[in-house]
Amino acid sequence: MTSFRKSVLRVVRGIPEGDTRTYKEVAIAAGNPKAARAVGAILKTNYDPTIPCHRVVKSDGTLGGYNRGVGTKRKLLDEESRLKQ
Repeated sequence: MTSFRKSVLRVVRGIPEGDTRTYKEVAIAAGNPKAARAVGAILKTNYDPTIPCHRVVKSDGTLGGYNRGVGTKRKLLDEESRLKQ
């Protein structure tokens, strides 16, 4: 596993329940501001349920992809949003 991949997964694991970050924000926090697409590729191949990939969205506010389906991503974000209130 590359150090950038480890950094991305660490950053995503730290996103609080009910919050989101953009792919770009994750790339910046992981140490490579120009690697937003790489963040997407890394998250696309992550199947570790302890890493909340569903909390990462596109800069324009749309959901972006999710390896368990966009419908599942929306459902998880909606559930977390309700829990946070």
